[in-house]
Amino acid sequence: MNKKELEIIKKAIINENEGYQFYKMAASQSDSEGEEDSFMKLANEELEHIKYLKELYEKMKGENDKELSIFDITPPDSPQIFSWENVSKEKGDMALSVFSIGIKMEKESIDFYKEAAEKTENEEAKELYEILVDWEYQHLRDFETQYDMLKEDWWNEQGFAPF
Repeated sequence: MNKKELEIIKKAIINENEGYQFYKMAASQSDSEGEEDSFMKLANEELEHIKYLKELYEKMKGENDKELSIFDITPPDSPQIFSWENVSKEKGDMALSVFSIGIKMEKESIDFYKEAAEKTENEEAKELYEILVDWEYQHLRDFETQYDMLKEDWWNEQGFAPF
């Protein structure tokens, strides 16, 4: 893989670190222990992605004589999103905001990896970017589902539910 592919992986590490910092901040500002634990699980998942991407970067950087095969890299386990029942429905403002921002972050990551896949001429890199798109889509679907549930609860709490 070439220098351009390494730069994309470096950007991916930065993206994951931003997610880690965001979820860690959300955990520190949470009103309940269950919510705090849930957001920290998300933060720690981002750390796992960072670890994977750093290992990938080091392997790619060290490849001088041959192309790195996607099959030489062990992907992390599929992300396991935290338990939603720990998110407070009584005080959903914080959680609603976190999921709204999380959805935007996931969409931006998907767009980033899709664009990288479209621009690369390296089939192994393209396959890697498609794996990363799948990671982010899984988060996006889960976040959108939770956001929609919290949004309905929030509207009900505000007295805007239909009669």
